[in-house]
Amino acid sequence: MAVSQLISHFTPIILLYLLLHSTFISAVNITHLLSPYPDLSDFSDLLSSTTVAADLTQRTSLTLLAVPNSFLRSSDLIRRSPSSTNIADVIRYHVLLQYLSLHDLSHFPPSGKLITTLFQTTGRASNNFGSVNITYDDKTDTTTVRSPAAYSQAPNNATVISLIKNLPYNVSIFSVNSLIVPYGFDLLASESRPPLGLNISKALIDGHNFNVAASMLAASGVVQEFESDEGGAGITLFVPTDDAFSDLPASANFQSLPADKKADVLRFHVLHSYYPLGSLQSIVNPVQPTLATEDKGAGSFTLNISRVNGSVAINTGIIQASVTQTVFDQNPVAIFGISRVLLPKEIFGKNGVLEKSPPIRGAPAPVMPINFSPELFGPSSPPGEMHSSATVRTANFAVLCIGLLYVFV
Repeated sequence: MAVSQLISHFTPIILLYLLLHSTFISAVNITHLLSPYPDLSDFSDLLSSTTVAADLTQRTSLTLLAVPNSFLRSSDLIRRSPSSTNIADVIRYHVLLQYLSLHDLSHFPPSGKLITTLFQTTGRASNNFGSVNITYDDKTDTTTVRSPAAYSQAPNNATVISLIKNLPYNVSIFSVNSLIVPYGFDLLASESRPPLGLNISKALIDGHNFNVAASMLAASGVVQEFESDEGGAGITLFVPTDDAFSDLPASANFQSLPADKKADVLRFHVLHSYYPLGSLQSIVNPVQPTLATEDKGAGSFTLNISRVNGSVAINTGIIQASVTQTVFDQNPVAIFGISRVLLPKEIFGKNGVLEKSPPIRGAPAPVMPINFSPELFGPSSPPGEMHSSATVRTANFAVLCIGLLYVFV
């Protein structure tokens, strides 16, 4: 009896401990991890300049295939187009969306295994050609990463040289001897592709049920910002219907917000990547940064996207909306109608919104971070940087104190 009571006392402490630890490994500063290796400086610069590094801060499990300077500088891709935004997709193709150890690489079958890359999540890869096939030859002790297409253009494969960095079950970084080009990727053709030049306001008005959103976008001036972001990775815009605006609870007075806050809410409805509906339904990482995230900092103004009862659900932390229709879908722009206005918790907080808009039945609740005071943990770390062992020890001590207080009370 005493043992069961003791276990019941410590169960919430253990859960709190695990939750606290999970927040420590939730952000990865990939360029910081690469900084001790000068031979990878060019690849690190590409990660930063293409914004791929920022995309990785919200991922907790990945494998990076980094190309050393000597191989990168001899690449035809880099020499032909050093500043092309299309290089970003080539770099995304070198980010594998699962943690692989050195042991894992040496145990792949000769036929290989398909691993999804960050490029696959953009929706610009056809079929499974946004994945790589990894094979291991035990006779030569060689691991090869290649395109799954048998006759894709060169360079279509690379050999793993060595393990650079390993953070168990979280991040691993390997060096490879070449950039790998995704199948069907024509850099020169995509470089010369004319811009789509979509008039977003007109597309919404033509959609008949988005007049409120169209007028707000035009009045705020952010619609021009969205249209200028059509190039590169593209954009995905979630637009509330007119009925969604009329159903806003009184506690969420959108019209009373200052102009800059209204702009933040509108940017909160946009992902800085092109996602057709199929990609949204099978999205790998449910927590997605928005254009507002880019202005306000990593970890803020994010959307939790998941598949619920056959439709796409979008959770802000205080309300949940669903995708109701496709308004426009032509690479690099996707526009979807949604059932509710997406209210960011950073602006609206709770404000009674939960009572007004209960979540869709069966939808997973978003993971909410624990916000401890800065005094508890000492000086804050830069965004995306791994927390120090001293911080972890301090947090462990805090958990122990909470646990002892819980037991004695």
